[in-house]
Amino acid sequence: MKATVYKSTGSWYIVKDESGRIFNARMKGVMKLDDITSTNPVAVGDIVEMEIETEESSTAIIDEIHTRHNYINRQSPRHKHQHHIVAANLDQSLLVATLKEPKTSQGFIDRFLVASEMYHVPPLIVFNKADLYKNKELEKYEAWKAMYEAIGYSVFLVSAAKKEGVDEVLELLKNKTTLISGHSGVGKSSLLNVIFPEMNLRTQDVSGWSGKGQHTTTFAEMYDLPFGGRIIDTPGMREFGLVDISKQELSHYFPELRDRLNDCQFNNCLHVNEPGCAIKEAVINGAVHEDRYVSYVNILDSIEEKNY
Repeated sequence: MKATVYKSTGSWYIVKDESGRIFNARMKGVMKLDDITSTNPVAVGDIVEMEIETEESSTAIIDEIHTRHNYINRQSPRHKHQHHIVAANLDQSLLVATLKEPKTSQGFIDRFLVASEMYHVPPLIVFNKADLYKNKELEKYEAWKAMYEAIGYSVFLVSAAKKEGVDEVLELLKNKTTLISGHSGVGKSSLLNVIFPEMNLRTQDVSGWSGKGQHTTTFAEMYDLPFGGRIIDTPGMREFGLVDISKQELSHYFPELRDRLNDCQFNNCLHVNEPGCAIKEAVINGAVHEDRYVSYVNILDSIEEKNY
């Protein structure tokens, strides 16, 4: 019987079959022997085959995972050299960012965009808490909006607390499976409460000692949208660790760099110290935004070369 994974809590999964019935499912023991390097072999969004243990029971055994058409991966929070599949079979990803309480760094945004590019998941960037912004934050928003839209990304400004600007974002979620992500404290739960007022998802204030939000979601979970489509909520992330990427590949996941790679003098150019580099030339003449290039170099420096 075919079913979709809606929640993963470690060894048990909440799945829904094609008729809408909910089951608690676990993996068939032999599947755990397969060469799966992620910390979670079954991910939210996966399509699986399962067998019901008994007709009266709401428990089932997962014995096959259908091929994913895409997924988003990140470094496992607990195991630096393992990866964690955040979610599978996505139409788009939505990053909730804030410019105040807490402040989302450009580095975090760019890592999320790189991950979306790597796994062929079109991203959207939504800046929340517009009601808190003064001129300084609004100027920063306009600058980032111009920078990201120039390279093809969609950027939105909303206030989930005041329900302003949200309708435009909701329209983009219709009939699609969307991963929603961001730091703890950026208002993901507040945004979801606008969509699902009856659920009253827990929200927590930003913790004073760190300026980062407290975790409100422990496991990724998928919800059916009332107007069609599904949204996958993920635990708040302090960092977005990239995995399975080499220094040589990184420039391919910055669209504005990718468009110019063939113009470099050397085909193995890393765009840092090499002569005849079209990327550095584009930064100098303003065709590539300097802040994006700085992000590229910072991420490049953080990549540990392994045997790719």
